[in-house]
Amino acid sequence: MGLLVRLRKEWFIIGIVLVILSAKLQPDVGVKGGPLKPEVTVSYIAVSLIFFNSGLSLKTEELTSALLHVRLHLFVQSFTLLFFPVAVWLLLRVLEFTPIDQWLLRGLQTVSCMPPPVSSAVILTKAVGGNEAAAIFNSAFGSFLGIVVTPVLLLFFLGSSSSVPFSSIFSQLFMTVVVPLILGQVCRRFLRDFLERKKPPFSTVSSCVLLMIIYTTFCDTFSNPNIELDPTSLLLVVLIIFCLQISFMLLTFILSTRSNSGFSPADTVAIIFCSTHKSLTLGIPMLKIVFAGYEHLSLISVPLLIYHPSQILLGSVLVPSIRSWMSNRQKSSLLLRW
Repeated sequence: MGLLVRLRKEWFIIGIVLVILSAKLQPDVGVKGGPLKPEVTVSYIAVSLIFFNSGLSLKTEELTSALLHVRLHLFVQSFTLLFFPVAVWLLLRVLEFTPIDQWLLRGLQTVSCMPPPVSSAVILTKAVGGNEAAAIFNSAFGSFLGIVVTPVLLLFFLGSSSSVPFSSIFSQLFMTVVVPLILGQVCRRFLRDFLERKKPPFSTVSSCVLLMIIYTTFCDTFSNPNIELDPTSLLLVVLIIFCLQISFMLLTFILSTRSNSGFSPADTVAIIFCSTHKSLTLGIPMLKIVFAGYEHLSLISVPLLIYHPSQILLGSVLVPSIRSWMSNRQKSSLLLRW
């Protein structure tokens, strides 16, 4: 009985393992143009469903309050679009003297230039019970900001140049993030009593959608015949990515929990995920645009393909620990008030 309870509690992590194995066995199902049609079902429907779900579940007053939390927004956007790229650039100045494939190292730099994701950070923040409204705002705002900032950063750090169709990317973001969120909020106004009475499993729905995104991501990775990698370089890059994620999550945790930071435990949860996660949904299309026709595009894309699922995997593993920490901090705050 204890094992069944444990399996139910950790179903999402088990689901991640299963979808990765499925992608390895049948990658053709989830690739672009395959039966699952991820270019439509993931890029538009899945992301839209996540934000419609968030708009439906989120109290309007919480979202309004999040818009005014300027200090939190400045922290997240400055960390992910300024500190992150510069820190990785400094690290690469050391790693370029190692035998690691240089195109993979350039791929690490492209990862650092990417904006926050429009799905995983929100879902993990919601799973912990953190400030979901702040996570939604920073994911959406960071994505829009990344349309302009990311190509500039890529140009600055890697020297590539290209004309980026800002209008088409902006319109896609507007239709898949802003419109579903607004529709969810409108529907909530009419269904508020029903939603509060029935309490639908919003978190479970979002987690299932995220599993689909992970599956199609790994399908692309496993089905790409142009990726020829040195196993040692690949292993080292995977280790570097996990070290970066853990280090930056720890750094954001330390900075946001200082006594004079002004952030609540729920704010810290949103900061940890939004500041350290990077968008694959926006990243891959941007790389294909900025490095169009580039011979080593597949190698440059590998670190981002690794970073995206690893950030979800690492975040999912840490959810129970972060939830426990936040709960203890909130209890301590209540005791101090009394």
